[in-house]
Amino acid sequence: MSIFNGLNINASGLALERFKLDTISTNIANVNTTKTAEGGPYKQKTVTFAENLRQSIGKNRLERSYGVRTTGIVENQEVKMSYDPENPDADENGYVEQSNVNMADEMVAMLQAVRTYEANVSSAESNKTILKKALEISKN
Repeated sequence: MSIFNGLNINASGLALERFKLDTISTNIANVNTTKTAEGGPYKQKTVTFAENLRQSIGKNRLERSYGVRTTGIVENQEVKMSYDPENPDADENGYVEQSNVNMADEMVAMLQAVRTYEANVSSAESNKTILKKALEISKN
């Protein structure tokens, strides 16, 4: 076990929250996109993640946490339709497939990601303070 494990765990959390914020900003930017390169409306994306476990080498072979890791991006497949017969993307009945991004949900997710990012920064600062104190103790 390294003295830097705490900082590595904080770094993985910071990277995850940054990736979540990037995904949320992409969702918000495409809230009104009805036609994508794939040929349909933009579909909301969500980051999935899991604890990053590693087995320690030795007699006990314990699993230890090394932070978090992204496991993928999931697209919400829900279909949202609106009536707009003037829209060039409308079907024969006048309905247009809309992006399934909900702005209120995205804003809540963004605030949560920002707060979690701030908590990771605070934890990293505390970790650095502890390491500095350990170095001061070793000097004496």
